[in-house]
Amino acid sequence: MEPVKFKRLDPAAILPTYATPGSAGADLYALPSGEPVVIAPGATACIRTGLAAAIPCGYVGLVFARSGLACRQGLAPANKVGVIDSDYRGEWLIYLYNQASEPRVINPGDRVAQLVLLPVLTPTVVEADSLDETDRGAGGFGSTGQ
Repeated sequence: MEPVKFKRLDPAAILPTYATPGSAGADLYALPSGEPVVIAPGATACIRTGLAAAIPCGYVGLVFARSGLACRQGLAPANKVGVIDSDYRGEWLIYLYNQASEPRVINPGDRVAQLVLLPVLTPTVVEADSLDETDRGAGGFGSTGQ
């Protein structure tokens, strides 16, 4: 994979980092030059990263919760998984939702989410009059006994 180019929209912005050589996700940081953000219980707040990027064509950036932040603080991306398309060039914003019963604070420079880059398939969409039959058929939620 070719390198992903990031542009600092604020000189203090921190580029994503991989915590270990085996990390699949790169940490994304709250803009260090910003102010602390207090997120009330049940509320959502926009966290600026101060970064824009050029994800290579044929890839997508998926923004996931950081496990420690989600499990210990009750903070996770409001949309559960953020999707950053390869043609998006605006600032990366992380909307965090506070699932906890107490206010939480995001300080400048905190790690707030993680980025996973994956290849993406974009097949042609066609309308069909019928679909192939399967053993499962139209069985939905819980239909496989799981």
